[in-house]
Amino acid sequence: MLRITDVLKTGKILISDGAWGTFLYQKGLKQGDCPDEWSLTHPADVEDVARSYIEAGADMIETNSFGASRQKLGFYGLGDRAADINEAAARLSRKAAGDKFVIASMGPSGELLMMGNVSADELYDSFREQAVALEKGGANAACIETMSDADEAVLAIRAVKEHTALEVIATFTFNKTEQNEYRTMMGLSPVDAAQTALAAGADIIGANCGNGIENMTEIVHQLREAFPKAFILIHANAGLPVIDTHGNTTFPETPEIMAAHIPALLNAGVNIIGGCCGTTPEHIRAIRKAVQSYNRITV
Repeated sequence: MLRITDVLKTGKILISDGAWGTFLYQKGLKQGDCPDEWSLTHPADVEDVARSYIEAGADMIETNSFGASRQKLGFYGLGDRAADINEAAARLSRKAAGDKFVIASMGPSGELLMMGNVSADELYDSFREQAVALEKGGANAACIETMSDADEAVLAIRAVKEHTALEVIATFTFNKTEQNEYRTMMGLSPVDAAQTALAAGADIIGANCGNGIENMTEIVHQLREAFPKAFILIHANAGLPVIDTHGNTTFPETPEIMAAHIPALLNAGVNIIGGCCGTTPEHIRAIRKAVQSYNRITV
């Protein structure tokens, strides 16, 4: 089976998908509902989200499983359905993807190891359960994303590598500090986070959420300088969220704004570009067009 890294070795820039949560809320997901359960209860809607990104030109799509660890699902009383939910999520994206890649989403557990509420063994087993089910459903890779804690990320990477044949994408979420530095919530810099992920066996590193595409370009520069041969993925927000007086959240970067930053991101050395919060199929379509234009200019 062709692997994502095999394609990247040819020099091709791959396009990933965009946000899922926004779509699900548009389709009727309510505050307090478990979005991951929709892979069982609303499969047609979930499949439609995945297909919309393939139709927009994505080379790979995620799965509706970001919060489908046993710990996260336990908040909804669904911990014992973890395997079923993850397998269903992967099958739906696999069906929509056709011959494109499925990069199965695995988010943080919602627990902090340092607080002692969960053990390392319990987290490892949870990530193992999730990864095995996602592979069974047809995923090509595990996208371990929105990580902030090095120890949790390592457990997730190891669980995937030791129990499946999935490639591993590991991305962390960074915010800019008052010192103008990028750090995760747990204080990791982009270089430290990537080094930890690569040492644990990650095939692809990067960043998602937390920043618009312009700030992501700075992060890619840091990663490329430190790891010249690494493959780098970026899932940028459509800008930083804006909350109005009614508590509604919007993201200010239009598809055209995001597309305008693509040349700088490519010059920095990114290999895979997609979106996170606030992005839509229109953003992905614009990103793909910008990448194609860049390639025509640089060839």
